[in-house]
Amino acid sequence: MKPIRIALPLLVAAAVLVAAGCGGSDNKVPKDAVAVVDGTVISKADLEALIGRAKKSYTSQKRAFPKAGTAEYQSLQTQAVAFLVQRAEYQKEAAKMKLAVTDKEIEARIDQVRKQYFGGDQKKLDKQLAEQGYTFQAFRDDIDAQLISEKLYDEVTKDAVVSDADIVKYYNENKRQYAVPESREVRHILVKTKAEADRIYNQLRAGGDFAALARKYSLDPGSKSQGGRLTISRGQTVAPFDSTAFLLSKNQISRPVKTQFGYHVIQPISDVKPGTTTPLKDVRAQIRSQLEQTKKSESIQKWAADTKKAYDSKVAYATGFAPPAAATDTTTTG
Repeated sequence: MKPIRIALPLLVAAAVLVAAGCGGSDNKVPKDAVAVVDGTVISKADLEALIGRAKKSYTSQKRAFPKAGTAEYQSLQTQAVAFLVQRAEYQKEAAKMKLAVTDKEIEARIDQVRKQYFGGDQKKLDKQLAEQGYTFQAFRDDIDAQLISEKLYDEVTKDAVVSDADIVKYYNENKRQYAVPESREVRHILVKTKAEADRIYNQLRAGGDFAALARKYSLDPGSKSQGGRLTISRGQTVAPFDSTAFLLSKNQISRPVKTQFGYHVIQPISDVKPGTTTPLKDVRAQIRSQLEQTKKSESIQKWAADTKKAYDSKVAYATGFAPPAAATDTTTTG
């Protein structure tokens, strides 16, 4: 069973996570806390619980957990503190936007996890949580935070709308993406040596059965069983094969063609199908989705950066828990 990973995946950006905030605030950090976020206390117990879950995760993956005092442990602790600070910031921003998660929504998400991963068995869920160092309440709290994260994402990106003009503009500027190259159905026989290829070429010129010879002698596993048949697009195969396959007339048999794979005897068995461009109507929905995702990504990244900046003066850290970039400016308990 794979571990359940609950976090804030829709909002966490690396730049925000690395430096969740810096000091300069009038907040004082209590002795049993690691940080204060605009009045919200991040306790040492919160951090220890998160580190404990990380340790359980390392153990389940048979990885050695970093020792306290090492650079690796400090990096892990910094990320954990940053995560807790960021979560507090986002919860405050959600409250300002009047976004809230109901007990019913939390229970529905827990039920979804229970059914999807554990066949609806609460005992199996409890066992998995215990193995990861979770209490059920901690799991519930993380579900709450994830739902808040999703609501924030929806709220922040709700104006990321793509117009028909945006779609047409993108399509016209990127038509090469939608080009379908010319194609052709061919058959070929691949052998190791030119002598073998010459012998097969001569047999074919004398009326030999191409499909039978391909099945008997060809070294190409992808087409051998099909009598050597395959459909290729211009530029899809290695250059000597490609140029020969599209130059020959229909049913004309090539002399042996050398490539890095060996020697080929090639015969086109269809006319060349002209290349086309996929019409806009066939890719409109795809482009809309792509552009919407890009706009949403830009919106959420800007919001996350603006939120971080707004809290720079509202976050204080206890000694030893500030992000490296903020270490010299933090308000601490001393």
